[in-house]
Amino acid sequence: MVEPGRPGGPVRPGEPTGPVGTALSAQPGGPQGRAPGRTSYHHGDLAAALVAGALDLIAQGGLAAFSVAAVARRVGVSSAAPYRHFPDRDSLLAAAAATAARQLTGQLRTAADRAGADPVERLAATAGAYTRFVIQRRAGMDVLFAPGLAGSRHPQLGAQTRALLDTLLPLVLALPGVPSYRDALILVEQHLAQAHGHAVFHLDGVFAQHRRSVDQAAAASVATTRMLVVGHAAGRV
Repeated sequence: MVEPGRPGGPVRPGEPTGPVGTALSAQPGGPQGRAPGRTSYHHGDLAAALVAGALDLIAQGGLAAFSVAAVARRVGVSSAAPYRHFPDRDSLLAAAAATAARQLTGQLRTAADRAGADPVERLAATAGAYTRFVIQRRAGMDVLFAPGLAGSRHPQLGAQTRALLDTLLPLVLALPGVPSYRDALILVEQHLAQAHGHAVFHLDGVFAQHRRSVDQAAAASVATTRMLVVGHAAGRV
């Protein structure tokens, strides 16, 4: 884990080892959804087309829709062609997840910058951005931490995931009432969990009976992080 003000610093003994802590210690140191159909492929850029195809499949059907064969069909190449660039399924998924993490990080940074100077509003804005991204692309923490992607086999994914978390940690550490680095890590995990939950509820139709739009789901996520910060400061979370 990084230390406050020291991105990429050493992990302190005894810190949380959940998804956030693990991702931070593993490595040194918003796009719109495409229309359904075949991912465009230009000769000589097959690896990029495969990654784009994988992300498109995930956006349409989640992780369950992803397979090397399905990506090959979408791109319009033989089922053996992807293996010239990616040795196995997890390598292709990791490359797609790294791209998703980079895109998501950009969305979070933009949202925080647009929110102004208030630290609570800056963090809350990233909740809405996360929820909206996952609704549109279905590529959130569940994809970044998908089974088979942990460890040092996929350094690019590790670096992009760490960059995402390093974007959120300073926002949390800037909040009033965050007494320690350990508390900041816990709050980041809670923040991401609620933002992801709002997206999943929307995708699964839980909000359908209330006719809740994507904008409303994102707004609810923003409001929940505001309440989370207040509760944390009061020692109730």
